[in-house]
Amino acid sequence: MRSGRRRAPLCSGLLLLLCNILLFSAATRRSQAQEPTAAQPNPPAQKAEPPASQSNAPASVKVGTFDADTDTSEDKSKTAPTPTEPRASTRLTLGVGDLVEVAVFGVPELSTKTRVNNGGDLYLPLINYVHVQELSVEEAQKLVEKRLADGGFVRDPHVSILVDEYSSQGVSMLGEVVRPGAYPALGDRRLFDMITAAGGLTERAGRKVTITHRDQPDKIETVELSRNLTDKPESNVPVFPGDIIEVQRAPIVYVVGDVGRPSGLMVDNGTLTVLQAIALAGGANHTAKLNDTRILRKSDAPNGMTETKVPLKKMMEAKAPDITLHPNDILIVPLSGAKIAAARSFEAAMAITTGLAIYAVHP
Repeated sequence: MRSGRRRAPLCSGLLLLLCNILLFSAATRRSQAQEPTAAQPNPPAQKAEPPASQSNAPASVKVGTFDADTDTSEDKSKTAPTPTEPRASTRLTLGVGDLVEVAVFGVPELSTKTRVNNGGDLYLPLINYVHVQELSVEEAQKLVEKRLADGGFVRDPHVSILVDEYSSQGVSMLGEVVRPGAYPALGDRRLFDMITAAGGLTERAGRKVTITHRDQPDKIETVELSRNLTDKPESNVPVFPGDIIEVQRAPIVYVVGDVGRPSGLMVDNGTLTVLQAIALAGGANHTAKLNDTRILRKSDAPNGMTETKVPLKKMMEAKAPDITLHPNDILIVPLSGAKIAAARSFEAAMAITTGLAIYAVHP
């Protein structure tokens, strides 16, 4: 009886364990059976992704290369030199008249100070003449070293050249500047830099500047300035060593005759009309014969002058168009004899009236 009671709990325990095992295996099979069904939608999506990525990849690559090309083209356009500024012209070289000091390291006897002669040569001890014109300082040093080494004068020479005076790298400033002369133009220089170095423009300076380049002596460049130099930045053109810059004098128009201030007027703004000239000269006097005003102008006529009648009275009444004057024109406003006689009669009458009044006041 005792053995039967002990076997009953044991059998029930085994049955319970077996049931748990069966339940666990069933759950595992059920989960494994569900996993393929849940994963089945993913493979099509994964298979669809590669075509999408492949179709998008070339587009993104094209966009990237297009932007990069655009940026580089913009950078190239910004850094590209302008045609008016050749790089060769800004290269600093030796020329005729330059004063240089040549020193050989370890050989003080060969040190010398000399100028480049008219042929573009330097005379140096032992090696005679060396042509250095249009060479940079570094190129001239290497040439002297080669001549010393090839001649067997110095073993492994080291030469240094110091330029004391760049006579060939100067720009000549002429005309209406405060201090005309030659000024160095080392490096990149422009027209306004040279005008400033020469002390600026004089009161008689015009707005026209001519530039003669050393390499093109037959071609003269003309630049028009403004009253304020900064108002016209395109006139600040580059200049190079050897250029000759001349600031022209402003053209003059002469106003003479019966005006307030007969004088010569500078036309620094380019144009001047008859009415403007009369106003700047103080206006016409009340004794002027306005309808007999004339303009004398230089020409190829036999007497060298031409005469043009000006209807000044109608112009002042806005009944006739204003006339533009040319440089060196002479505007003549003559006296009127009738007005002078009338003025004298008026002055005599005033004197008589004044005398009578005085006589009346002082009997």
